[in-house]
Amino acid sequence: MEKQSFSAGNAGPEVRSDCRVTYTPSDEPLLVTINSKVVSMYGNSIRGQIMEILSFYDIRSGNILVEDSGALPFVIAARTEAAIRMATGSAKEFILPKIQSAMEPPVRDRMRLTRLYVPGNTPKLMINAGIHQPDGLILDLEDSVAPEKKFEARILVRNALCQVDFFGAERMVRINQYPAGREDLAAILPHNVHLILLPKTESADQVSETEEFIKASGLTPDGRLPFLMPIIETALGIENAFSIASASGLVVAMAIGLEDYTADLGVVRTKEGSESLWARQRLVNACKAAGIQAIDSVFSDIDDREGLVENVSRSKALGFEGMGCIHPRQIETIRSGYLPGQDEIEKALRIVEAYNQALERGLGVVALGSKMIDAPVVHRALRTIDLARKFHLIDNNNVETHSGKE
Repeated sequence: MEKQSFSAGNAGPEVRSDCRVTYTPSDEPLLVTINSKVVSMYGNSIRGQIMEILSFYDIRSGNILVEDSGALPFVIAARTEAAIRMATGSAKEFILPKIQSAMEPPVRDRMRLTRLYVPGNTPKLMINAGIHQPDGLILDLEDSVAPEKKFEARILVRNALCQVDFFGAERMVRINQYPAGREDLAAILPHNVHLILLPKTESADQVSETEEFIKASGLTPDGRLPFLMPIIETALGIENAFSIASASGLVVAMAIGLEDYTADLGVVRTKEGSESLWARQRLVNACKAAGIQAIDSVFSDIDDREGLVENVSRSKALGFEGMGCIHPRQIETIRSGYLPGQDEIEKALRIVEAYNQALERGLGVVALGSKMIDAPVVHRALRTIDLARKFHLIDNNNVETHSGKE
């Protein structure tokens, strides 16, 4: 009778920075075989790591085959753990130590101009993703991961949260819809995820249920709760946009997913976006009413930079404050498109100068030329100046601003 084997990971001529670990249970003495081009240099290190994990799971017999394609230790650990747990049914987790950059706390009011999607079962795309300087990195456990790979991807993403330096990017994870989403949350919550994306959100109850699970789990480090970003991808979700946006104090942004939304409508998504204009306007309005950020959908043609520039321009004009990226080379184009232009900056500076002068003179009414300036206008001008400062579009030393709250 042929013995059953359990494998996790990927191997083959096109695979990089990954490995496939196969465990075949048997009564025979434990045998570990490592196939790797770097076995002469790193074979002992790989074997030592494998043996440590096998000891953790009290594995003393059977065969372990490691087909290595340059995997880093966090990947080898994830693939080994997944194979062993599939074979044994164990719920124990082999948790790696956290690097210093993995300890940064979540921040509510941060810019989310760009967020880069990274498939949750493809380690080669995780390792250097932060070098491209997106505002956020989304480790994706949903659409980019095949159903039969969800379990091993969950472990890999958990290990990446512990040991990959994302160079200051917001640490985001897109979970699956429930019930698989609960398993995702249980795996990632202890490891300082900053923001959780909720796909295909259609009701406020879905958001509330997630919030309740997070709070009741007791899994978050030091009680620091991750923020939430619902993704609206259906007609029903658009109809319920405001109730979703305001369903929880953990919601800091809401995004629209146009590929699924247009499919739900039964129409073709176009570059101009006329078929989704109403939905995008409604989502933006709901976000502004709820006091959260409105995030636009991804632009799927990575080779069409001119089309991307036009798309970002339309998006910004509608009131969106960022969008998703499916390739690193989209990041700079998107960020530049959302940043304020020189005319916007100069107008914002004039508004703030007029506001400051009014404060100094004790005036309750602020005017710029013939137009009255109210608090939302001042707030928007301050945000424009903050953006300009962050990206060195103005001299930080020559602008004095006040919030009006001191």
